[in-house]
Amino acid sequence: MDAKIVWNEAESNNLADGNPYIGPEAVNNGVFGRVIGGHEYFKLADIELHEMSNNQVLSTLRYEGKFKKSGKVYNAQAAHLWTLNDGKIVAFQQYVDTKKLADSEKK
Repeated sequence: MDAKIVWNEAESNNLADGNPYIGPEAVNNGVFGRVIGGHEYFKLADIELHEMSNNQVLSTLRYEGKFKKSGKVYNAQAAHLWTLNDGKIVAFQQYVDTKKLADSEKK
């Protein structure tokens, strides 16, 4: 990651409350730390990279996880748009089925 990465979670995702996350520390604490802390398990599956132009790459994938509080398991469709510069990630935009995530978080 670039030191000034601009990271955005999908609108209506509970992690979007910190958008945009600026810098690796903000991403680590605001996104990765919260995902790890709130899940019994979380993984990415069925990842496909789609070549694009203008230093951007699109990945389509699925999130598989289980929320600790609700105990619910989910499998949600997602897409990530990565922007690169000099071999580093300078921007990230997440797109995900936020309704599926929100429904799974509820007890």
